[in-house]
Amino acid sequence: MSAPRPPAADPHELFDVVDAQDRVIGRAPRGEVHAKNLIHRATHVMVHDAAGKLFLQRRSQGKDTFPDCWDSSCSGHLDAGEDYPAAARRELGEEIGWHDASLPLRPLLKLNAAPETGQEFIQIYVLGPVAGPFDLNPAEISEGRWFTPPEIDTLLRELPDKIAGALRLLWTHHRDQILNEVGTAVPCRP
Repeated sequence: MSAPRPPAADPHELFDVVDAQDRVIGRAPRGEVHAKNLIHRATHVMVHDAAGKLFLQRRSQGKDTFPDCWDSSCSGHLDAGEDYPAAARRELGEEIGWHDASLPLRPLLKLNAAPETGQEFIQIYVLGPVAGPFDLNPAEISEGRWFTPPEIDTLLRELPDKIAGALRLLWTHHRDQILNEVGTAVPCRP
């Protein structure tokens, strides 16, 4: 039986507001943080299988940002007082129903807060290899599936408006680093 999950996008949940060095300087509700473009924190996890495919989720229509867009395996904001690893594990459980903590989350990189990240510092982790099964939260995710790296390249090239901003940035600038971490041979780019 699945653990109970909170509803998506509560505008009153509290986030830590941080400065340009990712130091907490206050707290504010989600709605205010987004409305005022305050700097805050998020995490993304890239889940891969043994063949080097990446599991991507399509965000539900009810999401307040990038609805119906493909995104990392799971992603979300840090709650006030929460650290990056705890948030990543929580999001794995809330979004894709993955509660197995036996595999370590491997930190991949941290993106600085910028307009392209929605003013979020984003810590990216890699998890895997795993095969699932996943229990997708319909309040968060309308569908999920495994993609090969060339399929993600094609999706980004042909339907860029269907890729969430952080994944678009992450894949465009850090594709080779992601693929090296998941153990996939990285093809040369022209």
